[in-house]
Amino acid sequence: MKRILVIDGHPDPDEKRYVHRIAAAYASGAISAGHDVETIRLASLDFPLLRSNAEFYGGVFAPAILHAQQSVSRCDHLVIVYPLWLGAMPALLKGFLEQLFRRNVAYSDQGDPCPAQRTLRGKSARIIVTMGMPGIVYRWYFGALSVKVLKRHILGFLGVAPIRTQIIGSIAAMSDVQRAAILQRVHVLGGRGI
Repeated sequence: MKRILVIDGHPDPDEKRYVHRIAAAYASGAISAGHDVETIRLASLDFPLLRSNAEFYGGVFAPAILHAQQSVSRCDHLVIVYPLWLGAMPALLKGFLEQLFRRNVAYSDQGDPCPAQRTLRGKSARIIVTMGMPGIVYRWYFGALSVKVLKRHILGFLGVAPIRTQIIGSIAAMSDVQRAAILQRVHVLGGRGI
């Protein structure tokens, strides 16, 4: 049994958003298999964006960020689900990660930025990204840039391994049957805790 943290990175609270359904399907599959699951929905969190180096290293943590840091510390497996917006993760998710992975998580309490502490060593992750364009175009033409940044330069930098990725393209063109099939596959992944 694993402790799994699902981060639903869609900024829009509208329940019709497919990312919310994907995050819920993963969590449901994990719960049905006996895993301990917590979900954080960015659309319902209240936290400020960082605006200075001083805030990054010495600013006060919002209660939502403190709770999220504790959740990350407790989990064995981290799942981040988000839509691709303008070729990258939504700004709210980026701002959340900047808040989440600062002192006491990514860096020492003294604020020394180098080297980063590999504080997430021993944890695994799954990144699931949805988009309107075909997934193969995003992978091969655009190089899956936002996934690479999250995988290598954020999570990998902090010691997370292995990190599995899933790119779900052409969302707008999918039928209800195709969407349901994806949700079922994600449910199975949740059950396996990967």
